[in-house]
Amino acid sequence: MADRELIFDTHSHYDDEAFDSDRETVLQALNEKGVGWLVDVGADIVTSRQALGLAKKYGFVYAALGVHPSETAAVDEKDMDWLRENCRDEKVVAVGEIGLDYHWEEPDRECQRKWFLRQIELAKEVSLPIIVHSRDAAEETMEIIRRAKAYECGGVIHCYSYSPEMAKQYVDMGFYIGVGGVITFKNAKKLKRTVEEIPPDRIVLETDCPYMAPEPNRGKRNDSSQLIYVAEKIGELKGMDPAEVIRITTENARTLYRLRERALTGRDKKEEGKIGEIGKSAGNDTPAAKT
Repeated sequence: MADRELIFDTHSHYDDEAFDSDRETVLQALNEKGVGWLVDVGADIVTSRQALGLAKKYGFVYAALGVHPSETAAVDEKDMDWLRENCRDEKVVAVGEIGLDYHWEEPDRECQRKWFLRQIELAKEVSLPIIVHSRDAAEETMEIIRRAKAYECGGVIHCYSYSPEMAKQYVDMGFYIGVGGVITFKNAKKLKRTVEEIPPDRIVLETDCPYMAPEPNRGKRNDSSQLIYVAEKIGELKGMDPAEVIRITTENARTLYRLRERALTGRDKKEEGKIGEIGKSAGNDTPAAKT
C-alpha cells in the first residue's frame, strides 16, 4: 500500500449522528479503501468540540472549528473566546465552516454577515485558513471576502456551486475550490465547467459526509472512500489519470491546511502502519447533532 496514492478528504462530518452506530468501524476501514487523511469540520460549538475530540483520538484526523451560517443566531462572545483558544491546538487546521446561507430566511442576513466577518478576523488572528460555506449568496460572499481581505488567511470555497468565472476570481485570490460528489451528478453542468476551466493545483477533494454521496451511491450515506468516484470524474473532465488527480489534490490539501509547515501525523509516519494503530490518544467520540 505504500506505493498507492492516498486520498485527503478536506471536509467531512464524522461527528454526525449518522455515524453513531459504527463510527469507529468506518474510520478504521478508510486506509484499506485508499483514504490517508481527513478533516472533520465543525458547524457549531458542540460539533466543533466533537471534531476536535476525533482529531485528538485519531492521528489521521484533523479538525476545523467554526460556526456555520445557519447556526449563527446562537453565537455569543464566549463562543468566540472558545474558538480563539482552541484554534491554537496543533490538530486544528482551519476555521470553518463559516459563511453565508441565504437559502433559508433564518438566521437573518445581518446576523450571518456579522459572524462571517468575525470568524474571518479570528482566522487571521490565529493564522489559519477558512472553510467557506456559501449558498444562494454568491455576490455577497465575494464582497465580504474582498472587503475583509480574507485572502490574507486563504482557504477553500466548500461545495462550490457558482460560475466558473467566479471560481477563477477565487483562484486568483489564492483560494482552493472544494469538489465533492455533486461533480458526478448529470445536472452539475456549472461545476463540471468550473473543474474543466480551473487549474488542478487549485482543486481539493471533499465529501461533506454523511451527505452528498456521489453516483453510483447518490442518496446513501457518504464516507471518504467514495471520493474515488469524484477523482475519476475529475480525471475524465481534465484528461488525467485518477491516481494523478488524487496525488495532486492531496498535495493541494496539505498546502491548503499548511501541513507542509509541520510533520503530518498519520500516514506520513510510515513505520506506524494502519490507521487503527496511528496516533491514538484520549478524546471525545460522542455523537453530534446533524449539521
